[in-house]
Order: sequence, then C-alpha cells, then structure tokens
Amino acid sequence: MIITLRCVGIDVSKQYLDIFDEALGVPERIANATQAIMQIAARWRCDVLVVFEATGVYDLELREALSQAGIRFARINPARARDFARASGQLAKTDPIDARMLAAFARALQPATEQAANPARNALARLAKRRDQLVLMRAQEKNRRSEADDRAMAERISRLIEVLDSEIAEIETDIKGLIKVEPEIAEDARLMRSLPGVGPVACMQLIAKMPELGSVGAKQIAALAGLAPFNVDSGAFRGKRKIAGGRKRVRDALYMAALNAVRRADPFKAFYARLRQAGKPAKLALIAVARKLLTVLNAMMRDRKPYLKACPT
Repeated sequence: MIITLRCVGIDVSKQYLDIFDEALGVPERIANATQAIMQIAARWRCDVLVVFEATGVYDLELREALSQAGIRFARINPARARDFARASGQLAKTDPIDARMLAAFARALQPATEQAANPARNALARLAKRRDQLVLMRAQEKNRRSEADDRAMAERISRLIEVLDSEIAEIETDIKGLIKVEPEIAEDARLMRSLPGVGPVACMQLIAKMPELGSVGAKQIAALAGLAPFNVDSGAFRGKRKIAGGRKRVRDALYMAALNAVRRADPFKAFYARLRQAGKPAKLALIAVARKLLTVLNAMMRDRKPYLKACPT
C-alpha cells in the first residue's frame, strides 16, 4: 500500500494563517492563535507535509503546534518561495495565492523538514537574541558618549550604559545557568568549547541556531551557515566564488572564533598563514578558517568526541 503525501501550504501573517490543503482544494483562513492552530492541526496526520515561509515570531505558535502534533513541516526562505512562484509563472501575489503556491512548492520540491522543537534550545535562542540586542544598544550608546560635547549629557549616557551592562550580565548568567542544568546542551557546550577559538558567545550561538550540527554533511552544514562558496560562471567566464545566504549570526560568531583561532591555535594559524602566503586576502582566509572550524565542529558533534581526541594534531 502506497501512502500519498498530502501537501499543505500556509501563508503566515501577524493575525491570520491562510491555508491551502491539497486534499480540500480550497483556501481557508484561521486566526494566528494557539487554539485555532491546534484545531486545524488535529485533522492532519503524519502523512502531511506543511510548508510555510520563515517569519520570525509570527510562525512560532504554528511551529510549536505542529511539533506537538508530530506533523512534518518545513520553513523556507521567502526569497526561495518567491523565486519558485516566478518560475511557475505566478506573478500575482495575495495571501491565498501564496498559500496555494507553497503547497505546490511542497509537492514539487519536498524540502527537508525541521527537527522537533527543543524547548531548552528555544529558550537559549531567545536569550541569545536579547543579549545581541542589548550589546548593540550598548555599542550605540558608547558611540554617542564619545561624540557628546556636553559633560552632563555624557554622564546621562554613562548611566544608561551601566544599566545595559547590568542587563547583559544578568542575561549571560541566565544563559550559563540554562546550559548547566540541561544535560544535552551542557554536553554539546563541553564538546564545542574544546575546539580552539570557540568561546562562550560562539558556543551559545551554535547551540541555539545550529541544531543540525553533527546530523548533516560538511557541505550542507557550510551552506546552512552561509560559508559555502558558490560558483559564478557562464560560458568561458569564470567569476569569483562567493559565499551567500545562510544564518548570518552563526557566520558572524564563527568569524570571530576564526580570529581567535588563528592567533593562538597552531593548526588553524598554520592554515591561515598558508592561505595568506598563497596570496589570499585576509578576510577570505579568515572565512576559510571559519568554514574549517565549522567542519571540525560538525565531525566532533557527529562522533561525540572533543577536539583533542577527535582531531589530534
């Protein structure tokens, strides 16, 4: 007996979900609220594939409800969805049309589904995001203080910076506490921190935003982080390979880890030096080191071994 895959496309907005279920053939709209989402998820089974665009917090309720119901789903890049619509000749754009197009996307491409949600990792991701926001605010205030031409104004800014320092310290304490009390996350952190260059911030970002570490291949993990160079060739023309897309915050964290690694870790320092001697620009060489760090991390998480044991030098 062959079970036919049932594809569902959902266009997500702040207030509503526009749904196109292939089995019904007509669009429908529900409130973007927990109760309504749980009611509609209850009529789907494990043979359903739900596809929707990544919309940040607006699809959070949907993700959690689908995970709890054991329904497979894929969040896709909105640009990818739009490219599919244009390639299909669909130029008009409304919420019901987008939902139908997403169902067609699911049918044609059957994108990889997301792993089941981990509440602890989700909590860590929220803390990491808030920490990033506060660090950015602090940097902005420090810049304003350096440009202040009035002493009283500079003192006001300094008081705000002290508040931000305190908030950042509290969040970092919460992050350390969360990592410590969750055995799985604590073990992941122990393995990651054994790799030279990977400090607490990079470790936190990788745990929160790269749950695929250790479960996919080296090329795929590099593409997810935006560290895979893509060809730019046409006919006899050979363009420069460039990285594109991926998870920017993870890439930024790995870039800083690469900076640390080339300063104090011999294998990565030597690798960086060879690239520079070959005429590669400094930034390109650091990106190559960042990708190497990610590849090693992926192997470590796959084998569940720390760096010194998994990668002897």
